Amino acid sequence: MMSKTGVFPLFITLLAILTSCMPYQGAPYGEPFDETPYGGDASAVKYEERGIASFMADEMQNKRTASGVRFNLRQMVAAHPSLPFGTVVEVMNLQNKKTVRVTIIDRGPFVRGRIIDVSFAAAKALGFVEDGMTEVEVRVVGLGNGRVNPEEL
Repeated sequence: MMSKTGVFPLFITLLAILTSCMPYQGAPYGEPFDETPYGGDASAVKYEERGIASFMADEMQNKRTASGVRFNLRQMVAAHPSLPFGTVVEVMNLQNKKTVRVTIIDRGPFVRGRIIDVSFAAAKALGFVEDGMTEVEVRVVGLGNGRVNPEEL
């Protein structure tokens, strides 16, 4: 027979095991999580940031990104730590004033001080492939809804 003090730890352990087996339901009450409370309207959010940009390595080619889309270094795409997937940003190289528009399809960069990782195509258009990094200004021009349609890249 088990003592009263032995029942409580057993109950807690059993409860922890059962709850860890339950599927994640997303947002509270099973509601889908809306990553863009602004409804996709870029005018509702003013986002501009200055910092260092780098470009994604060739090893990423054809690998799935955080959005589920396969990375293509020839597309005008980028990784950003927090902007919703599908967001279109304008990236300006502050050294030469060249500008491109890229779509956010991945998370990153994961290096302190860097604010965006762009594709090889975007880095080439911005003129910093040789240097590997450059100082940029990033500005939202179209807020994404958290999803990316590969056909639109």
